[in-house]
Amino acid sequence: MISDEIRQKLQNIIRGDVLKGQEDHCTAIRNLLVQSFGSSPTVKGEFEGRSILKEKQALFLKTHAENNGWWLTSLPKGSQYLTHGGESKVYLAPDHRHVIKINDAVYYATWLEYFNSLVIHNILFPNTAYELIGITSNKDVPLYVVLKQPFIEGGQADLAEIKEHLTFNGFLNTRRQDYFNEEFGLILEDMHDENVIAKNDVLFFIDTVFYIIAKKLV
Repeated sequence: MISDEIRQKLQNIIRGDVLKGQEDHCTAIRNLLVQSFGSSPTVKGEFEGRSILKEKQALFLKTHAENNGWWLTSLPKGSQYLTHGGESKVYLAPDHRHVIKINDAVYYATWLEYFNSLVIHNILFPNTAYELIGITSNKDVPLYVVLKQPFIEGGQADLAEIKEHLTFNGFLNTRRQDYFNEEFGLILEDMHDENVIAKNDVLFFIDTVFYIIAKKLV
């Protein structure tokens, strides 16, 4: 069950408020985007229409990263490539206790939507919280965010257990492995068994895609 403290944090994100009292880099970047570009719910029909805004946010993030020492020219030495998912390339970190994920936010209309999703994940699933390492790019993709996340070794979670856990926390199954929380107007997509790891009867959500959506559009 979602606690009152977590409920308040989620409500602040959904309202587009600047989050105070949190010092992690994901929240800091999210706050900067809110202050510079404002905030609005996701409208999936406007995905392509927001491409110009996403480009402006990418340039903003690149400039901010270069000016504040977050721009990366390479991954940490000793990182080992593991796999490539729908939006991320995944590496084993040199400490072998974390994975490094390089993400181009392809599932999101804007970079603010992406950072909102990261912050929501960190609030709801702190045992697999993302840590921002830096920002980079290459000749094909204008911007990548480089993240670190705990490396969880376990088995694929049972779909029924995922559904039970999410339902208990107010996320109702809408179709296949997609969920919706009516209280917050939050969509959570693609919660199949490869995105959730089971270990010692605990579920670890390692890949989530959240959207803040206008309730009337669902």
